[in-house]
Amino acid sequence: MSSAAGLSRRRVAQTTTNDDDDDNRRPTSLSASPVHSPHNGSATPPTALHAGSAFEGGSKIAYDPRDLAQEASDEARLGGKMPKLTLMEEVLLLGLKDKQGYLSFWNDNISYALRGCILIELALRRRIALVKDPNRRRLLLPERLVEVINDRQTGETILDEALKLMRMQQATEKLSVNSWVDLLSGETWNVMKIGFQLKQVRERLAKGLVDKGVLRTEKRNFLLFDMATHPVADVRTKESIISRVVSLLTSTTSAVPPSALDIDGVQCRTARAICLACTAYTASVLDNAFGRLDYEARELAFQRCDEILAEFMVWPFGSGSTDTGTPRKRSQSRIAMGSDGSGRESVLGLVSEVKREMVSDEDVGFELVAGVLEVLSKLDSLL
Repeated sequence: MSSAAGLSRRRVAQTTTNDDDDDNRRPTSLSASPVHSPHNGSATPPTALHAGSAFEGGSKIAYDPRDLAQEASDEARLGGKMPKLTLMEEVLLLGLKDKQGYLSFWNDNISYALRGCILIELALRRRIALVKDPNRRRLLLPERLVEVINDRQTGETILDEALKLMRMQQATEKLSVNSWVDLLSGETWNVMKIGFQLKQVRERLAKGLVDKGVLRTEKRNFLLFDMATHPVADVRTKESIISRVVSLLTSTTSAVPPSALDIDGVQCRTARAICLACTAYTASVLDNAFGRLDYEARELAFQRCDEILAEFMVWPFGSGSTDTGTPRKRSQSRIAMGSDGSGRESVLGLVSEVKREMVSDEDVGFELVAGVLEVLSKLDSLL
């Protein structure tokens, strides 16, 4: 018995030693399998593609250093990193009922507004812009032509799909801001253009938020059928969005409050805050952010948002008139109609901060943002 026990212990010890040796021999950075060249059959150098040392979901993730270098270059060029959530996802979150996990059945504007958010997000990421042609000023802002200036993928499925469609169309004809919002929404009588419609955007955005841990998926029975719903799982994320919007629309100083902006390091923080408030307003989901405000404060917040939209749906921002000098349909600047000077100071402070984030006074990317906001401002609920 003692000899058998000793043999068993030796086998256990040998197995443990072998496992330890394997751990010692395992590299800290897991090398990817060789990629054979079609020309000479040689393997790609190990530095060309390898896995990161960080764990995600219990396993190491492979990455290409060239992608990281390109991302770092983009962040340096654009002055910041990408936000955790896209503009479309934040607008959708504002509209979702926390516990029920679905949007209001009476909201007809959100689908159209989300397509506008896609164009704004691509513009802020410097993937698309207006065609920089001096003759464009002869056209109304929504009728100016859009072009793809960088077709590198963003990593967001819906954004990359829209970018691909725009790049394909650009090969034959460039379309206007208004046309692209209509086409992506399916609002067209041209059967040849129906393929440009982005379908199930709300559901796809919700599933993306599930992957990011913000929402969860449930099934809810609606009398005759079951429907997948997406209640909020990460309440703090939605609360942070609401706090940013409320802080922006209730500020009484010319300085932009830090609480109204995304985390430090995100590119175009002020422009994103303004676009979030304005697109949420046009999507008819801003009510959900004002639940903590009393009636008077809600009315003032809506008035402030209307003032902001009026000053950022024109080009140049804050000009109070179109490029041709024709007064806006709203007849006069909403800033001048404010109840006191605090509204004017706040909105002018936003205009000043956004101009600092522009590449130049002729930033055709931000000009595209103004065009989209003007298109969205014409939704039925705002007339």
